[in-house]
Amino acid sequence: MTARGLFVTGTDTGVGKTRVAVALIHALRAEGLRVAAMKPVSAGSPPGGLNEDVAALLKAANVAADVRDVNPYAFESAIAPHLAAAQAGVRIELAVIAAAYARLAARADAVVVEGAGGWRVPLNEREDMADLAQQLALPVVLVVGLRLGCLNHAVLTVESIARRQVPWAGWVGNHIDPAMAQPATNLEALRARLPGPCLGVQAFSSDPAFSADASSWLTLPR
Repeated sequence: MTARGLFVTGTDTGVGKTRVAVALIHALRAEGLRVAAMKPVSAGSPPGGLNEDVAALLKAANVAADVRDVNPYAFESAIAPHLAAAQAGVRIELAVIAAAYARLAARADAVVVEGAGGWRVPLNEREDMADLAQQLALPVVLVVGLRLGCLNHAVLTVESIARRQVPWAGWVGNHIDPAMAQPATNLEALRARLPGPCLGVQAFSSDPAFSADASSWLTLPR
């Protein structure tokens, strides 16, 4: 891994980005690295409390950091970031996020940044999560939520990532539907259609923040 960190995105919201980000943090820590976590934008934070994704990332990281750098924009309403920001009378600024990332990177060997929603979720009236990934210039890890429709979502997302010419780290399959038909053949189709490497496939868990021992299923990008 040549860059100071990874940018974790997904094929949609609710596909397990936090589980994968936590696993990546643990895998990097296992290599003896100081790892900071970042969730630039969160929606669905309880009043006066931490968003559950942010709390899971903070628990996994081993670098102490100001929560305002870990999560520069936190909104109560669990809606699209640009809508939550407008509701709160705030505009999400990429420069603010980039400055917070720089402070985290100065304290750590690596920063694992988890996006919000999917790859193209809007952040303000003209910029989206892909613009943020492009500005941070970190290798992208794509989390594919394994459920009906994942092939289309994954291929379209990878095409968009390639058009942005951002570094590519690989993809992870995350079982989010225990009743999914033919999961193995769907994984075969993903491996045939997505650029490698497949960094791993994570088993289903009813706890969205739980991540199994990373050493048992995850390979770090190199």
